[in-house]
Order: sequence, then structure tokens, then C-alpha cells
Amino acid sequence: MKKTITIFALIFASVLTFACTDGAKQKKQGEEKEVQTEGSVILMNKDMFIKDVFDYEKSQDWKYKGNKPAIIDLYADWCGPCRMTAPIMKELAKEFADKIVIYKVNVDNEKELAALFNATSIPLFVFIPMDGEPQLFRGAADKATYKKVIEEFLLKLE
Repeated sequence: MKKTITIFALIFASVLTFACTDGAKQKKQGEEKEVQTEGSVILMNKDMFIKDVFDYEKSQDWKYKGNKPAIIDLYADWCGPCRMTAPIMKELAKEFADKIVIYKVNVDNEKELAALFNATSIPLFVFIPMDGEPQLFRGAADKATYKKVIEEFLLKLE
């Protein structure tokens, strides 16, 4: 009897462990798909930056590669002001989905990109127009401030 209970307990624990692990994998895959959709904030790494924004390894002269103006949000998970601006960036990504693209870069994971923009304090926002040099905006602000910069600097809607 003890042997049957032990076997049942082991099987149950195995099934429960597999179900929890598989659920976490499915959730992570769902999040990755969500990040890639238009109208959302896209998590960026160095390779994506070089491919889609600017190849700083081949050129010192800024030449934006994108087809829409962009914002890069340099942040860290532990940063309080970064956590406050994250929902604002999500809202703006939806609101301006067909006009701009918003990326986010975790400075703890992407130290080279953080150094490229001299991210000594965060949050740091890089506003990238189609033509011209990017502009840096340090610190957190309200949605209206970011919206004004998008409309006047990135989209030139003045």
C-alpha cells in the first residue's frame, strides 16, 4: 500500500511540475508575440539596434535606418521612475502605432547600448526623428510632455 501511495505521489508531483513549467513557457511565448505587435513597446537588444536603428560599429556618422520616427526608453527593472513611465510608453505606442515606434532597452542587460547614450541616470529617452540627430530626454515626465515631444519634434505637427 505504501509503495502505491509513493508511486502515485511521485507521478502527481511530476505532472504538476510539468504543467507549471509548460504554462510558464506558454506565457513567455505569448508575451514575446505581444511585444512584436504594432502598437506595443518593443524590447530591444544590441543586435536589433544595429539592424533597425544605427550600426555604430561600421559608422560614426548618425544615420537612422528606421522607417518611422522612434523613441528608445532606457530603463531598469529596479528603477521607480522607469516603472512609472512604462505604462505611459505603452499608451503612446498604441496611440501613435502607425506613426512612431517605441523601443525599450534594459540598461542592466544591454550595457553597451547604455554606454552609447551615456545613460548615467535613468530613465533616459532617446527621441529619433527621421532626419536629423536624436535628442536625449533625461528623467520621468507626464504623458502630455512626451506627447508634445512626439508631435512637435518627431512628427513635426506644430
